[in-house]
Amino acid sequence: MRRLVDRFRSFDRPSRVLMVNQFSINIGFYMLMPYLAGYLAGPLGLAAWAVGLVLGVRNFSQQGMFLVGGTLADRWGYKPLIVAGCLLRTGGFLLLAMVDSLPAVLVAAVATGFAGALFNPAVRAYLAADSGPRRIEAFAVFNVFYQAGILLGPLVGLALTALDFRVTAMVAAAVFAVLTVVQIWALPTRRGESVVARTSVLDDWRVVVSNRPFVLFAVAMIGSYVLSFQVYLALPLQAAVVAGEPRAETALVTAMFVLSGTVAIAGQLRITSWFARRWGSGRSLVVGMAVMAAAFVPLIVVPGTGLGWWSAAGAVLLTAVLLAVGTAAVFPFEMDTIVALSGNRLVATHYGFYNTVVGVGILLGNLGTGAVFGRAREAGLGALTWVALTLIGIACVGFLYLLERSGRLDPERSPRSEEEFV
Repeated sequence: MRRLVDRFRSFDRPSRVLMVNQFSINIGFYMLMPYLAGYLAGPLGLAAWAVGLVLGVRNFSQQGMFLVGGTLADRWGYKPLIVAGCLLRTGGFLLLAMVDSLPAVLVAAVATGFAGALFNPAVRAYLAADSGPRRIEAFAVFNVFYQAGILLGPLVGLALTALDFRVTAMVAAAVFAVLTVVQIWALPTRRGESVVARTSVLDDWRVVVSNRPFVLFAVAMIGSYVLSFQVYLALPLQAAVVAGEPRAETALVTAMFVLSGTVAIAGQLRITSWFARRWGSGRSLVVGMAVMAAAFVPLIVVPGTGLGWWSAAGAVLLTAVLLAVGTAAVFPFEMDTIVALSGNRLVATHYGFYNTVVGVGILLGNLGTGAVFGRAREAGLGALTWVALTLIGIACVGFLYLLERSGRLDPERSPRSEEEFV
């Protein structure tokens, strides 16, 4: 903890504000979102298709609009987009607490989703610009705050939702209202290094799309997001199979998230430092991706309860821990590589495009994983899902390795960001 505090305090005020900002954003978001489906289907009485529509619209309004948010951030500056995103999410959560009709709920869902598309690329581009040659270290510390918010948010939401979901929504709105004021007061104005006002939006997008190494990198990294997202999809489904009854399932899923969060919070700086010293940026991406691919091997070996409940539960937990280690290893170098490949031009637009690409990949990957999981269980081939995910990881390792060997992940990178973080 002392090491984290020292690292945090070593950054300039804007970077520190952005880190605390992301912690608060995740608390406000995750105190509400895990319980939204239950609220829509329960107290509001929406049909299952309507619940799926609301969640799908919310996800699309964020993932599908990242490119728009990044483009606006490069044109208008990072701070206005961060403030606008926090303000819009305040309104979206307030509306969610006040309405009960499907059209109004859809408007609230769109507002909360588009808010994320506004501030996410801007936050990352701002942090990259403010931290300069310490980008890798900055994103490592950033991820500690990020994961801490994810871990704490649902616990706060659980206590509030026990009273009333509308109370949770109101408190989440209050969190974002405070964040809006804090960003206006504490965050200096910051723009990217290049001025883009004289070019059209389409010209900016052509610059990004024609950046071949960057596009190849975005495609290669889809697999890492598909694999890491299984903490929310395939692993909870496996926990239900292993547990056999709701109370044991809840305990196993809770333990899984606590372990994942603990690894990210307690181990992030050590993992990043060790990888930076041993392999550098490009090779660290390859090795981190390999760890994520290997994470599903325990479930290939123990796909069910044939060797006992404890071994099956242990395989689920070990997979979650390995995924957390791999994600912690990849994230700071991934964020740094995006900036390096952009050449410090249109950084937020590059982040926006990147998030859109991996968002589409997550959607397709989840549809495929869900279909394979169900059919594999019916056919008595419980290991098939985990074999498929491992193969996806291996393919991405090979793709990243080829990019790294060709030098495409290391365009005139200064070694300072890796040498200073030891």
